[in-house]
Amino acid sequence: MVRTVAYKECFAKEKTDENVLPRTETCDFPEIENSTYPVFHIGDSLAILKEFPSKSIDFCMTSPPYWGQRSYENGGIGLENKPEQFIGNLLEVTKEIQRVLKDSGSFWFNIGDTYKNKVLQGIPWRIAIKMMDEQGWILRNDVVWNKHKGAMDSAADKLRNIHEMIFHFVKTTDYYYNDEAIRQNPQTTTVRNGAVVSSSGVCGIRYKRQIELSTALSKEEKENAMRDLQQVLKKVEKGDIPDFRMIIRNQQRATHSDSEKVSGRAKELKEKGYYFLLYSKNGALPTDVWEILPEDTQNREKHYAVYPEDLCKIPILATCPPDGVALDPFCGSGTTNKVAYDLHRKSIGIDISEKYINIAKQRVSQMYLNLL
Repeated sequence: MVRTVAYKECFAKEKTDENVLPRTETCDFPEIENSTYPVFHIGDSLAILKEFPSKSIDFCMTSPPYWGQRSYENGGIGLENKPEQFIGNLLEVTKEIQRVLKDSGSFWFNIGDTYKNKVLQGIPWRIAIKMMDEQGWILRNDVVWNKHKGAMDSAADKLRNIHEMIFHFVKTTDYYYNDEAIRQNPQTTTVRNGAVVSSSGVCGIRYKRQIELSTALSKEEKENAMRDLQQVLKKVEKGDIPDFRMIIRNQQRATHSDSEKVSGRAKELKEKGYYFLLYSKNGALPTDVWEILPEDTQNREKHYAVYPEDLCKIPILATCPPDGVALDPFCGSGTTNKVAYDLHRKSIGIDISEKYINIAKQRVSQMYLNLL
C-alpha cells in the first residue's frame, strides 16, 4: 500500500527514523517547513521518481553507477550486458528528472567511461547527445573533473585515465544561476608611477597609442574611442572594475568569432570600431576544468565510489536557490545531500541500497550534531 507523506513532513528538524521512507512512499510537495535535514528514499530510482510531482525540484546532481564497473547491493543500473542497455536505462531516469525539475532548474550529471575488449565505450557523451537530441535537454557546460590520480592500470598500450565528465543540463534558457556565489580570487588595481594600473597591468597607454595611429578608425570613431576609454579608466581608478581589455578594429581580433552573424561583439566592432571587455570586481568565474582530488575520507569497505564534496559546491551554490530543493536519485553515501545540508538547502536522496542510505544518514547526522 502506498502512503503519501506531506512534503513539509519530509524535512524533520532533527534526525528520526521517519526521515527514511520505504521505496513506495513519496511526497506531495505542498508548503515546506523551514528545515534542511535531508529526506532519503530506499528503492529503485525510476519507480520513486515516477511518484514525484512534475516541476517540484529546483536542482539535481547525481553520479549513477558506472556500467560494468562494480556489483552494487540489490543490483540495479550498471549491471546490464551491453552499454546500449545501460544507456537506455539511464535515459529513462533522465527523462523523469526532466519532468520533476522546474523550468528554472539545473541538472549536473557526473558519469565515467568504461573499456570493453580494449575499446573505450564513450558512454558519457553517448548519453549526453541522446539527452539533447531525444529529450530536449540544453547542455550549458561540459566540465572535466581532473582527479589527479586514477586507479592502477596494467595496460601498457594506452594513457592512464584520471578524468571524468560532469555535464550541466537545463530545461530552458531562463534558468536560475547565481554567478556571484561562485566567483573566485577578486583582483585589485594598483598605482604605478602615479597612474592607476589594472590588476593585470593595463593602464590605457597602449590603447591610446593604437587609437591615435589607427588607419581603420574614422576621426569620429577615434574621438568616441578615446572618450569611452577615459570613462573605463575612471572606473578602474574608482575601483568599480579591476581590469579590462579593449578590442580595436584591425588591432585585436574579436573574441569568439569574427562573423557578425554569430557574434554580437564582432557586430559591435564593425559598427563602432571598438568594444570593451570589463572584468567583475567580485572575481572570475570558475573554469570548466576542475582540479579536485577524489574523496579519501570514507572507508573503502563502506562505499567504493564516493565523489568528493567539493564537486558539489559550485553546482549547488550557483544553480540551487537558497530556498530550493536538491535531488540526488543515486545518492549512495549521500555526498550531494550532505553538501546541500552544509549549504542550508533542503534535499532528497534516493538509493536502492539500505546500507548506503544508512551511511548517508550517519554523515549528515554527524554534521547535524556538530552544529548543536
